[in-house]
Formats: sequence, C-alpha cells, structure tokens
Amino acid sequence: MVPPDSSVRIAFPRGRHPRIALPDGSSREIASLLRVDRAMRYGEFRWNDLPRAGPIWVRIDLAHQLISVFRGGDEIGTALVLFGADGKPTPTGVFPVLSKSKQHRSTQYDAEMPHALWLTRDGVAIHASQVRYGSATHGCIGVPPAFAQRLFDVISPRDLVAILPDHSAR
Repeated sequence: MVPPDSSVRIAFPRGRHPRIALPDGSSREIASLLRVDRAMRYGEFRWNDLPRAGPIWVRIDLAHQLISVFRGGDEIGTALVLFGADGKPTPTGVFPVLSKSKQHRSTQYDAEMPHALWLTRDGVAIHASQVRYGSATHGCIGVPPAFAQRLFDVISPRDLVAILPDHSAR
C-alpha cells in the first residue's frame, strides 16, 4: 500500500485514529483528512479520491457549513455548503440516500437541482447549487456543481449521510 501524499492529506497513525460523533449516537473512525491550509471560500472544494475500497459516507456540519465525503475512514472530498433558511430548515440526523437523479427540476420552487441525492421522502436532497455568501436553500444541502457531480458519481442508494445541527442563530 502506498502511503497518502502528505501535501494532500493528513494521515493519522494506525492505532491512533480519532473518532467523530454522528447525530444517531454512533461514531466513525477517521484514518485521514484532506489537507486544507486556509479557509475555503464559497464555491471552492477539495477532492482527492483514494484507490482504496470502502463504503462511502457523508458528514454535513451545518454549524460550519461544511460537507465531508469519506471512503471508509479517508476523507475524499470537502466543500462549503448552503442549507435551509429559517422558514425551511434542513433536517438533522442520519439518512440513507433514497435515490439519485442526474437532472431534476423542482416544480414547487421552479429551480434546477442537478445531481440530486434524495435524503427524505418530502424532497430534501443534496444537489448542485451556486454556493455563495448570503444564499440558502429550502431545506436542501447545496454544494458546488463540480463537487456535486463527483459526489453523485461515487455515492449509491443506501449510503449514509449524517447531518449535524447548526446550534447558532442565523
């Protein structure tokens, strides 16, 4: 096995992998994180998939507006996100991906939702969006379009998405 490139990721020593908590009380072991040396700007992301096998899972931290995509214990993608406005909050918890739709148009909001990953039966999804300061969604998670395409390509129905709450006042 080739060790991860330290300029791209931070690898934790075997036997000393940190664990991160999920909203359902479970936790996941983290083997490596992508190296992000400065605060990302809206619309930016990092993606560095590893050739290793492992289940895909996603952690969304609403308090920090951050999505992390993992393959097993290795973070392969991270980006800033948009999420629900006060009138239409984003639900929190652990959700399996119910289905995927490459090109979807919301009739309710008259909006394109490319690379949609459906998390709830009432329409909450992760999808491509123009991620910019001051914007919000109607309960969905908006991610940069190129990031959404990469996520769409690696994730499958039943893969888990954990959404942690935003405890700050918006």
